[in-house]
Amino acid sequence: MRSDSITKGLERAPHRSLFKAMGYTNEEISRPLIGVANAHNEIIPGHIHLDKIAEAVKTGVRMAGGTPISFATIGVCDGIAMAHKGMKYSLASREIIADSVEIMGQAHPFDAMVLIPNCDKIVPGMLMAMLRLNIPAVMVSGGPMLTGRFRGNDVHLVSVFEGVGRVKAKTMTMAELEELEDEACPGCGSCSGMFTANSMNCLTEALGLGLPGNGTIPAVAAARIRLAKQAGMAVMNLFHEDIRPRDIATSEAFENAMAVDMALGCSTNTVLHIPAIAGEAGVDLPLETFNEVSSRVPHLCSLIPGGSHSLQQLNEAGGVQAVMRELLNTKAGLHQNVMTVTGRTLGDNLNRAEVRDREIIRPVDNPYHKVGGIAVLYGNLAPDGAVVKQSAVAEEMMSHSGPARLFDSEEEAQSAILGGKIKSGDVVVIRYCGPKGGPGMPEMLSPTSAIIGMGLGKSVALITDGRFSGGTQGACIGHVSPEAAVGGPIALVQEGDTIIVDITNKLLELKVDDAELAKRKESWRPPEPKITTGYIARYAKMVTSGSTGAVLRVGKE
Repeated sequence: MRSDSITKGLERAPHRSLFKAMGYTNEEISRPLIGVANAHNEIIPGHIHLDKIAEAVKTGVRMAGGTPISFATIGVCDGIAMAHKGMKYSLASREIIADSVEIMGQAHPFDAMVLIPNCDKIVPGMLMAMLRLNIPAVMVSGGPMLTGRFRGNDVHLVSVFEGVGRVKAKTMTMAELEELEDEACPGCGSCSGMFTANSMNCLTEALGLGLPGNGTIPAVAAARIRLAKQAGMAVMNLFHEDIRPRDIATSEAFENAMAVDMALGCSTNTVLHIPAIAGEAGVDLPLETFNEVSSRVPHLCSLIPGGSHSLQQLNEAGGVQAVMRELLNTKAGLHQNVMTVTGRTLGDNLNRAEVRDREIIRPVDNPYHKVGGIAVLYGNLAPDGAVVKQSAVAEEMMSHSGPARLFDSEEEAQSAILGGKIKSGDVVVIRYCGPKGGPGMPEMLSPTSAIIGMGLGKSVALITDGRFSGGTQGACIGHVSPEAAVGGPIALVQEGDTIIVDITNKLLELKVDDAELAKRKESWRPPEPKITTGYIARYAKMVTSGSTGAVLRVGKE
């Protein structure tokens, strides 16, 4: 056992003494020591209840003969961080989370680990750490929030963001918005819908690093507590069988996860996180792989925000396991021989799965869309790629051409949208918001929701080198690479330039000839850093392109 290096032998008497200072008995110290990485805090709705999940995990570990030892890590609520300086720190927090869990796991050599995240950057950060440490491990999330109810309709956080635009457009009153904000988020859990948190929790399950049900069992369900206890027991089995994360997260497992990504219509942020996680597993996932998988995997689930179905309904229909069972019917199928944290292969797990509602999970021969939920676009505006959640784009906007309306910050764009200065047909361009330029590649739920709220969702496109919330819908193209801050073509766009968006043909073009772009490039100068001190300044110097997962460089350029 790894923990023998701190618990066994004469020279470890001081170490054992420190354990005894905390009340651990000789019996507890002699058992396998299981780290429980707990992201509980009192600022994220998806994390407010993780203390209860952690207690259930610890119960499961003890039931199976281990000694659980919990520790904490940070987390950012993207909704609360949205639309102000705080959003610059959200994506950057992923690296701190990964580093902090790695540090705890290396400084205190646990024999295995259970990781408990729930939201946005915490899930991929913990997955990155899990694969770095490569000790037997299970991830169990806190589960999705239930949808709210407002005047007979299902509502959620994005409904409130869109409500701001509706008030500005005078299609909703302030009194109605105040009522909506009381009802939209009814309790704990990751925001209801296939937003980033739920996308990543579902993909954790699809990768085989979370137990069946990890992505969809509601936060408030007793089944979520039972799942946490099962995770504690499962990690002990992985320990005894010496099954490690890199044994599970193989290239075939990542292909399976990407197939589920396409079938569910997950957040565009998965295109940042999946390559970053794969990199920690030693698996190379070029951006082009997403288009390859999307071309052969149909979109089977019409989930909030692009559709009307909730995570609770997906769970009732059989959850991620049922989606994967249905994907066996595609021409390429899935890799069924990959190992999972159940201790069984994926094929064995799927023998227990069934689709219980054919409207929530469509058959592969009658999908919502014939291609997957995400597309990567290329062209002279995005030589290294740009990402769109095509399953959430209105048919009218799958092909669009219009004049660029140029903004060098989210705040300027938001003001123009809510001020009625953006008209039907426009292409809103928000730049200098990439990993370096943001810095931190801030999400832009406010302007995208304002466009929807102002009634422009079927006539206006938005393009940025920043990124979008998983709650975004409409023709919103993000992750434009190279970004403006390093002189990418998006830095050379001028007001009124014609931009062509052709999602079907994976094209993003600026209608300006090469000679003119070269002339503009000669006069371009890099902007001054927006933040010059602290962590985010260091992050901006070290971070790589969004097209490579916005990971940090190690060593010299």
